[in-house]
Amino acid sequence: MLDFYSETKLDDHKPAISKDELSDQQVINEIFRLKEKLKDKVVVLGHHYQQDDVIQFSDYKGDSLKLAKDAAKLDAPYVIFCGVHFMAETADMLTSVDQKVILPDMNAGCSMADMANNDQIEKAWENIQAATDEKVIPITYINCTAALKSFVGKNDGSICTSSNAHKIIKWALDKGEKLLFFPDQHLGRNTCHDLGIELDDMIIYNPNMLYGGVTKEQIQKAKVILWYGYCSVHQGFNAGQVKQIKKDSPDTTVIVHPECSFDVVQASDMNGSTAYIIDTIKNAPRGSKWAVGTEINLVNRLQDEFKDKEIKSLSPYQCLCTTMYRVRPRWLLETFRSIEKDQPINVIKVSDEVKENALKALDRMLQIS
Repeated sequence: MLDFYSETKLDDHKPAISKDELSDQQVINEIFRLKEKLKDKVVVLGHHYQQDDVIQFSDYKGDSLKLAKDAAKLDAPYVIFCGVHFMAETADMLTSVDQKVILPDMNAGCSMADMANNDQIEKAWENIQAATDEKVIPITYINCTAALKSFVGKNDGSICTSSNAHKIIKWALDKGEKLLFFPDQHLGRNTCHDLGIELDDMIIYNPNMLYGGVTKEQIQKAKVILWYGYCSVHQGFNAGQVKQIKKDSPDTTVIVHPECSFDVVQASDMNGSTAYIIDTIKNAPRGSKWAVGTEINLVNRLQDEFKDKEIKSLSPYQCLCTTMYRVRPRWLLETFRSIEKDQPINVIKVSDEVKENALKALDRMLQIS
């Protein structure tokens, strides 16, 4: 089994300080002090979904791929990635061998990425290949482990992001007769539907069921095989919320992420990647009203930044990325302290075997898009 490995144990994420030693404000002050002291050695990357008490330390902000590409242009020996595990893996693959990518909390994962592992994908691939002679192109959403990126690289597939999914999927369907898309069923379904593929031509492969819960005949008939995976944050939105917004405030534009379910995307006015959502609202007229279907920290940040517009979450509940939330200031402080001592903790390192094929998939994506 191809897989990543880390230079640290999973329990290395635990801070060495007690809660009583420093107040929350003292922790913040100490991070700022160390950040200034180590400014020639450390760059901090912050994902859009991070909370403000963490994102305030970021030198670069963005989605996972943008931040990894930012890291690839830097020469700082240490890159602290305030995101989740798969993002730090991608950054490690794109930075030089002399740089160290650090994840402040090794338990900061992704529920969607956890819904597909290499053994499951290899088994599904074996079942699908046994069921059809048609050429199947594997595509993985970037929200997955390095091992799965390696799998698609090895099998002539590609990675995609929510920004370039249309281009990548079109390329795949031009290259082969069928598409295996994982781990997010919703991005796959929404994008394929936009490209003119009927819902009846898509099936769900559930790794928790015998043979994925599908028959050979279903695989042979299908144009697109979608993995049974989803984002726990965007799964929290539903079409009823969209209808309620439209009823209560007809002049409000509903914009959602394509990780939302098909019925939510269809009911909404607009859908697109995190960058698309930000740019659309940024360029919208003063006084316009928006209901946004994505992670709450980003929605709150949009509210603070664009006060000339009325912005709220599509959901009345807090749609929070709980795994992203695990990166906390005290963990970040320990990361800086370890670098100050030249004993970095929580270093993310992808094996050369995995990296070789994963980089093929990444390069293929960049060439296509």
